[in-house]
Amino acid sequence: MRSQSEGRPSEARSRLLDTATRLFYAEGIHAVGIDRIVAEAQVTRATLYRHFPGKEDLVLAYLNVVDRIMRSQADEALAAGLPAAGTVRALGESIAQGIRSPGFRGCAFLNAAAEFPDPESPVRKAVLAHRQWFLETVTELLAEVRETGAEPAGRHFVMMRDGAMAAGCLFDPVLICETFLHGVERLLRVHAATGDTGPAGPEDAADAPAR
Repeated sequence: MRSQSEGRPSEARSRLLDTATRLFYAEGIHAVGIDRIVAEAQVTRATLYRHFPGKEDLVLAYLNVVDRIMRSQADEALAAGLPAAGTVRALGESIAQGIRSPGFRGCAFLNAAAEFPDPESPVRKAVLAHRQWFLETVTELLAEVRETGAEPAGRHFVMMRDGAMAAGCLFDPVLICETFLHGVERLLRVHAATGDTGPAGPEDAADAPAR
C-alpha cells in the first residue's frame, strides 16, 4: 500500500503535465518557459526535474497526452460497431467537433512539428509516429470499404484533415467543418465506387457547398 507521501509526486506530476499541456497548446512550446510552468503548477523546480529531467521530456509527455486522447476517440468510433464507411464518418465528425470547440488552436502535432524542424529531434519523431498511426488507422478502414485505392484514399483523408485543422483556427470553423465533412463524404463515395480518389473533376463542382 502506498503512503500519502508516496502519492504526492504523482499529484505534482499531474499538475505539471496538465499545466504544460494547457500552455503549450494555447501559446506554443517555445513561448512557454519552465519558470511559467513551475509557477502555475505551484511546484518547485526540483519537483519538475524529478519528474521531467528536461523541457523536452515534458514536451514529449504533453504530446503523449494528446496522442492518447486521439487514440481514445478513434477507439470509441471503432467500438461503435458501424460499417467501415460509417466509422470513417464518425472520425470526421470527431475532428469537426474538435475544430468547433472553444480554444481550438489547430493540430497539436502540426504545431509541434513547426517548432521542431530537426528530423532527428525526439519531438519530431513523436509527431511522425502519431501521424503514421492515424494514417494506418484510416487506410485500414478505407480498405474495408474497397481495397483498391485505399492507400491514396487514406492519404487524401489525412490531407483534408490537416487542411481543416489549419484553417479551423483562422476562419469560420462552422464553414471549415462543413467543407471538410463534405469532402469526407465525397471521398467515401468516389472510393467506394471506383477506388479512384484523385483530384476532383469539373463535374464535382456541382457537389461543392455554396459559399
